[in-house]
Amino acid sequence: MSETYVNNISKFNLWVTASRPKTLPAAVTPVIVGSAIAGFEHKFNLVPAAFALVISLLIQIATNFVNDLYDYLKGTDKPDRVGPQRLLTSGLISPKEMKSAIYFTFGLAFLLGLYLVWLGGWIVLLIGVLSIAAGIGYTAGPFPFAYNGLGDIFVFIFFGIVATVGTYFVQALSFSPLALWASVPVGLLITNILVVNNYRDADEDKEANKKTLAVRFGKSFARSQYLLSIVVSYAVLFVIYFEYKTTAWVFLPFFALPLSVKLIKMIYTLTGSPLNKTLALTGIFSTIYGLLFAVGLLL
Repeated sequence: MSETYVNNISKFNLWVTASRPKTLPAAVTPVIVGSAIAGFEHKFNLVPAAFALVISLLIQIATNFVNDLYDYLKGTDKPDRVGPQRLLTSGLISPKEMKSAIYFTFGLAFLLGLYLVWLGGWIVLLIGVLSIAAGIGYTAGPFPFAYNGLGDIFVFIFFGIVATVGTYFVQALSFSPLALWASVPVGLLITNILVVNNYRDADEDKEANKKTLAVRFGKSFARSQYLLSIVVSYAVLFVIYFEYKTTAWVFLPFFALPLSVKLIKMIYTLTGSPLNKTLALTGIFSTIYGLLFAVGLLL
């Protein structure tokens, strides 16, 4: 095996790490749920759904790259951080390489999105441009969302409402109130990934003047937010069942209730690096919930 081949494999693995695989359920779950609603209403279209999935993943990865770059430039990420080590801070990837990766990933998402614009018109273009702009503005720009306590709202809106309703729209080419309701638990559970991250890093973020909600209102608030998001996510199922006359299969996500209880116990008892496992499981839980919800709708 040549040294060049080994180096290429190592570099590829670095970029996989930089994409933050544990956060990628945030890109997959809304597409699954949005597509399931399209199926429930007999409007599912495979090709737009596939494009929406790839574009969602690209925007999530590019947003992670932007986050990595600007947390490094602002000095927020330090070598002794509690969370997983960032590659820029470690010197394994240069800022120039990261900037190139950001341009490439966002650019590819935009180019692929032109197909969905062709299908859905100017509103899809607006959604795409706003999503990319928000991904950049999450940690970059004069008023970065993540540094001013708006990160949670950003995630809920763009990875919950926009991604779920948008996935439905590019298939059905119409709006669905059911898709809007379904986006609520999707957005809340994906936001919980950020809640765990900010809860774990609250002390470091405070030193770096990164004013997340966990820093502004305290760790107790973050724990309560996490719990409330799970409770509301299950409560929405009853609204959907009674309002949209679905079958009892829509309650399938309750099979994931034991995992949600475990996660609540973890965030109320763990601190520091052990919360990295909670972070990963929160992402898994959001995906399991979304899959069960989607299957329940289709059944």
